[in-house]
Amino acid sequence: MKLGVFTVLFSGKTLEEMLDHVQASGLKAVEIGTGGYPGNAHCNVDELLESEEKRKEFMKKVDSRGLTISAFSCHGNPLSPDEQFAKESHDIFVKTVKLAGLLDVPVVNTFSGIPGDQEGAKYPNWPVTPWPNEYSDLVKWQWEEKLIPYWKEQGQLAKDHGVKIGLELHAGFLVHTPYTMLKLREATCDAIGANLDPSHLWWQGIDPVAAIKILGKENAIHHFHAKDTYIDQENVNMYGLTDMQPYSNVQTRAWTFRSVGYGHGVQEWSNIVSALRTYGYDHVISIEHEDPIMSIDEGFSRAVKNLQSVIIEEAPSDMWWA
Repeated sequence: MKLGVFTVLFSGKTLEEMLDHVQASGLKAVEIGTGGYPGNAHCNVDELLESEEKRKEFMKKVDSRGLTISAFSCHGNPLSPDEQFAKESHDIFVKTVKLAGLLDVPVVNTFSGIPGDQEGAKYPNWPVTPWPNEYSDLVKWQWEEKLIPYWKEQGQLAKDHGVKIGLELHAGFLVHTPYTMLKLREATCDAIGANLDPSHLWWQGIDPVAAIKILGKENAIHHFHAKDTYIDQENVNMYGLTDMQPYSNVQTRAWTFRSVGYGHGVQEWSNIVSALRTYGYDHVISIEHEDPIMSIDEGFSRAVKNLQSVIIEEAPSDMWWA
């Protein structure tokens, strides 16, 4: 495994400045945003698709610093009832897959998406309970009429370009648990897998180590985000885990994103890394920083330090003792 970072964190830096900073921090990989919610501060997809020379220049900047690109990320909502946003999300995804194929970037990360409650709906609709029965009927319609048909087509696109898709298991979208990930994968193809982020599992009550075992047995982990979550049980008692308060309300929120090691201890992160190795993941652990009480630099550096103490980089030795 290698340690990397989701570089949207450094959108204020130029590509060269960002790569220098990542290299100086002792990391070996970058996950680069190409559009959608992450933005495209370090990667102009249209420009790179149009010019082989610019693609060579782009990769030389990465390679010359001893870095690799773990993934391109273009999180959006291609199923949105907002037709303009859906089109933008779809278009940048298709372009990103094509660029990833040209540059031998192995994974494109995004969200599964969430549609509305009917054709012509105005807003996305994410039911979280099966009753009243309208909710179950709605989810069935969303999966059968929107989600599966869309990802069947995009899964084939990814296969055609030699790229894997990493869907982030994120609440608010139809794929947000190991079960929904595997359900979609079974209905589409194995180019579709998880961009697994334990921070979104913890607040749903899912043990990340157990999720790694479930998905790893199916070779369904295509990328991994390193981000933590602190759960405040007193606030959970008041607001529940589906807390709708702004992320800035740290004192009263039921849960808050934290830098690695500040929601769960290093031992838990050691268990996560060991599970990843045990169940076949040998790609990049990509740091994502969304800690509301730490600066970018401090949150990033603490995550690097904590992960460097637990990451397993080398291949295992032969069992000389057995």
